Amino acid sequence: MLHAQDGGEFKIARVQYRGGGDWYSSPSALPNLVRFAKEQVPLSISENYDDVQLGSRDIFNYPFLFMTGHGNIAINSSEMENLRRYLESGGFLHIDDDYGMDKYVRPLIKRIFPDEELIELPADHPIYTNVYSFPGGRPPKVHEHDGLPPQAFGLFRNGRMVLLYTYESNPSDGWAFDQHSNPDDVVESALQFGVNMLVYIFNSP
Repeated sequence: MLHAQDGGEFKIARVQYRGGGDWYSSPSALPNLVRFAKEQVPLSISENYDDVQLGSRDIFNYPFLFMTGHGNIAINSSEMENLRRYLESGGFLHIDDDYGMDKYVRPLIKRIFPDEELIELPADHPIYTNVYSFPGGRPPKVHEHDGLPPQAFGLFRNGRMVLLYTYESNPSDGWAFDQHSNPDDVVESALQFGVNMLVYIFNSP
């Protein structure tokens, strides 16, 4: 799998999807997270990210794709097949529900790999322990949605987690601390969870 480079560093991308959902929300989330992560652990990831469309071959240039927003996501069969090949080729997708995405995200995930189930990550999963400890085995509760507990789900293919879905958590709201008002401890927790995620993605076989 090819990786876009930026001064010798891996480059990541944000998904620009169709359907009317605001895929462009919280534009500072990724650079803020990467900047914080590089201050904590050695990661060769650029703070500069690109926007890519799911139907484009360009997605294969990035080891990590990020998708967020509110509301509708529309993906046609060609885009779905492109995303499926991307994930099977070693790519990783994080979907963060910024509220209103869930009823679109779950059917989408089922279409990617119909024979695989979305699984809630257990409390001892490395994403909760590899750098920072989350003793409760849950992602941070950053943005209150429907009063439900925060959850992180994984989609696995051939034993490898290829997709992370954060629900009722919204860590990217905390990463975009210059755009949203969250308590300092909530922002710190969101950033720490993001560090764990990046370390897991970029250090996993």
